[in-house]
Amino acid sequence: MTWTFTHDLAAFRAAAGPAVAAEPVSHTRLLTVLGTLERRGPDAYGSAEPFFGWWTGADGCVAGALLCTPPHPLLIGVLPEPAVRGLGTALATEPLLAGVGALDVRRRDAEALAAAWGRPSAITAQSRLYRLAGLRAPDPAPDGRARTAAEADLPLLLDWFDAFKRETGQPGGPSGAGLRDRLSYGGLLLWEHAGRPVAMAGFFRVIGSAARVGPVYTPPGLRGRGYAAGVTHAVSEAAYAAGASEVLLFTDLADATGNGVYRRLGYAPVEDRVEVAAV
Repeated sequence: MTWTFTHDLAAFRAAAGPAVAAEPVSHTRLLTVLGTLERRGPDAYGSAEPFFGWWTGADGCVAGALLCTPPHPLLIGVLPEPAVRGLGTALATEPLLAGVGALDVRRRDAEALAAAWGRPSAITAQSRLYRLAGLRAPDPAPDGRARTAAEADLPLLLDWFDAFKRETGQPGGPSGAGLRDRLSYGGLLLWEHAGRPVAMAGFFRVIGSAARVGPVYTPPGLRGRGYAAGVTHAVSEAAYAAGASEVLLFTDLADATGNGVYRRLGYAPVEDRVEVAAV
């Protein structure tokens, strides 16, 4: 039983691809990042080289995976208990992991990993994965309507993505290339009222059976009017229309309003994740 680490995306795909694809709901972020790296190259998330890892069990089968696109946290997938213990050891000894400063991990694995990491650490963010169990229209319906964003909307989208990242504490800024990639398949929607955009939402490409909604953003001065519910409902329908049979989203557990909106639209909790950062 062992962890293997590499910068080689093709080797990771060959070894761990089937295990990652077998759980498209829990691995939605892993699958999205892998697809982006394959389409846009290793610098899609920044100048630092990504790296990957997989766990091989006693039966010789791969049963766990992770990846990192610095400066983002180490993104850890579904792991069996021996892999959690093994990763804790690797975090303290594997040279490729020496620069890791934060872990994005399922809550159930966080305590064991943090203890084995051997570094003073703290939970800095908590999120919940939801899946759409049955889409319901917002009630009351907000004023306005949704439309698919286009190239002409790119300056606004760059501004709003930047504001979303700053508000949620995500590293890096928005990428014009990344937004154009999402525009290319109709993956960004705007909610308009009285002829002007008042909110946005997006969905990532369908991978296997699943698509994930995100981000959902309303500028501060326009909140409390139901626009986020309207655009989330519309983008959920768009994800289904694009071929998804599972529509997913993550929320910040500290955002009680957002969690309430998504539940009312028909989203049901799947699992919680946390970010654990060295302090």
